[in-house]
Amino acid sequence: MKISSAMVKQLREKTGTGMMDCKEALTSAGGDFEKAIDILRKKGLSAATKRSSKAAKDGAIASYIHMGGRIGVLVEINCETDFVAKTEDFQAMAKDIAMHIAASNPLYVRPDQIPPEALNREKEIYRSQLREGKKPEKIWDKIIEGKLKKFYEDVCLTEQKFIKNTDINVETLVNNMIAKTGENIIIRRFARFQLGEEIKK
Repeated sequence: MKISSAMVKQLREKTGTGMMDCKEALTSAGGDFEKAIDILRKKGLSAATKRSSKAAKDGAIASYIHMGGRIGVLVEINCETDFVAKTEDFQAMAKDIAMHIAASNPLYVRPDQIPPEALNREKEIYRSQLREGKKPEKIWDKIIEGKLKKFYEDVCLTEQKFIKNTDINVETLVNNMIAKTGENIIIRRFARFQLGEEIKK
């Protein structure tokens, strides 16, 4: 099957991956869009896994100011070399992530940063809801697992749907950049400021 430039463009817009990678994935998938997406995701995850042991000590701090100075964000994103940190692609990704934080207001970078007491509190709330709803206990664990996944998507940056492309989450955005650059990339930390948010009225 002939892979048209329109197909490549559509896949690129949906996944945020480079043109050549999109073309290769579509070719491998015989033009099947969903299979091509799976191929790209596996490639990104595979590259991320291979690079995760590499030290990411370089990188950049990106900033974003929103609503005429009412919301501000700083985010530190690390990679392995200064060369990659200074590329347009890396800088654009860092800026996009800062903008995403301003819009989506995550509380943590990733699920493993959620304090155990906060996690236990959520689970207890879910158990109370299930108890009151008279759901059979044997299905509680499965329901709680699903509710926790939704909780992570609400409060963890890496699990949130990326605001500029809701077909992927922020973790996939980073994994795509890992696949593209061949370097380990980590969102280290962020700070979000909202004017007057801690002032008690």
